[in-house]
Amino acid sequence: MHKGFVLWFTGLSGAGKSTLSEHLIRIFRERGYRVELLDGDEVRTNLSKGLGFSKEDRDTNIRRIGWVARLLARNGVIAITAAISPYKSVRNECRAMAAENCVPFVEVFANASLEAVIERDVKGLYKKALAGEIPQFTGVSDPYEPPDNPEIEVRTDRDSVETSANQILAFLADKGLIGAP
Repeated sequence: MHKGFVLWFTGLSGAGKSTLSEHLIRIFRERGYRVELLDGDEVRTNLSKGLGFSKEDRDTNIRRIGWVARLLARNGVIAITAAISPYKSVRNECRAMAAENCVPFVEVFANASLEAVIERDVKGLYKKALAGEIPQFTGVSDPYEPPDNPEIEVRTDRDSVETSANQILAFLADKGLIGAP
């Protein structure tokens, strides 16, 4: 049995948060860990339906993700979040919420340059945002506040998914949150 914790990914759209999360989930499940993913797009569809993209709505969405992640983690599940979560203050609220229940909170900054995420934009969202077709798009017409002191920073614009995942796994093992590989 393992202790639950929150593995909180943050980064621009297209930075690799979901890709890395899905890769780690496979590894955790192979090791017999209980793990759940709270993906930003899925949460917006199922838990935060009806919310828009104003700062207030984004904050509400992220708080909901934080609340569910804390609930899962305090019940022994590795709760992985993969949402842009653009504002430091709300990420810090989620960290504090976890701390109230003695739940470890590990912030992972999926760092990729704007140029890199525009280049790998499979959904065409950056093209639309840059053309003014999508208002309030994080990193283009709405701010993204990178974390000041994330527990882990992975350079997803330079390193492979495997390299980034191995950095995360090594950190988690070093902190005693998972067993050594």
